Amino acid sequence: MMYIMLLVGFVLLVKGADFFVEGASSVAHLLRIPSVVIGLTIVAMGTSAPEAAVSVTAGLSGNADISLSNVIGSNLFNTLVVLGACAVIGKRVPTDAEVMNRDFYWNLAATVVLLLFALGGTIHQWQGLLLLAVMVLYLFIIVRTALKHRTEEDDQKLLSPLASALYIAGGLAAIVWGGDLVVDNACLIAEAWGMSQTLIGLTIVAMGTSLPELVTSVVAAQKGETGLALGNVVGSNLFNLLFIMGIASSLTPIAVAAVSVMDLGVLLACGVLTYFFCKSREEISRTEGLILLALYGAYMVWIILR
Repeated sequence: MMYIMLLVGFVLLVKGADFFVEGASSVAHLLRIPSVVIGLTIVAMGTSAPEAAVSVTAGLSGNADISLSNVIGSNLFNTLVVLGACAVIGKRVPTDAEVMNRDFYWNLAATVVLLLFALGGTIHQWQGLLLLAVMVLYLFIIVRTALKHRTEEDDQKLLSPLASALYIAGGLAAIVWGGDLVVDNACLIAEAWGMSQTLIGLTIVAMGTSLPELVTSVVAAQKGETGLALGNVVGSNLFNLLFIMGIASSLTPIAVAAVSVMDLGVLLACGVLTYFFCKSREEISRTEGLILLALYGAYMVWIILR
């Protein structure tokens, strides 16, 4: 039964995020916000809502290990699998100059800060509040930039304001419920298999809650919305590092195992590698996408064997 409920939880997470993104994106287009800004903010937050629901629920239920490992696992999945799949399916992922020159640096810096916090053995509540403060500063910068570069009137078919509100509210409700089901049943499965909470968070939970990013970015890449695809990955990673870890650790201090510090080091290395891929030819090629996917496969083998 716990496997069925875990599947139901994932379905609620994915469909809830889908409805949330559609409603929020409609509002953003009505406000004439550029697509890259939509990807970095509204879409990134919507597709990261499953991670937020899972991590906060895990922290409140005393399973804080899942919070950190879910964020690390989700960001690795985004960086290696989502970008890798987009590059393979779309033959390449052109980069966006604004994302590379501003947001990617924020992403790498946030990873370094979280790694430094983790080296102390515990992510304290004051550190969580600091992460939240940095997230507010980042959003302020993004919104200010969006207001300075508003787009022309959008003629695509949009949801009405009422329908957008219903999509957003219904999507969030499904995300919260789905997150609760995923945490509860993932913990039961971990105990039944003799797996640690860290391993279950890095694998099953991380992959399941990252499905919205994968679907959204692949579809965006196929439609030529490269700013939305790359912006979604970078924005989701930042949202995970700053907002989700900020909320989770401000609710309760998170003890950090040595393996989690190693995983954060791997995440930082993968982020740097992806940055160089993006900057080398101003795109991620299909070959580089295959390399990213292979690295994720190797990482999965490593964490299971260890």
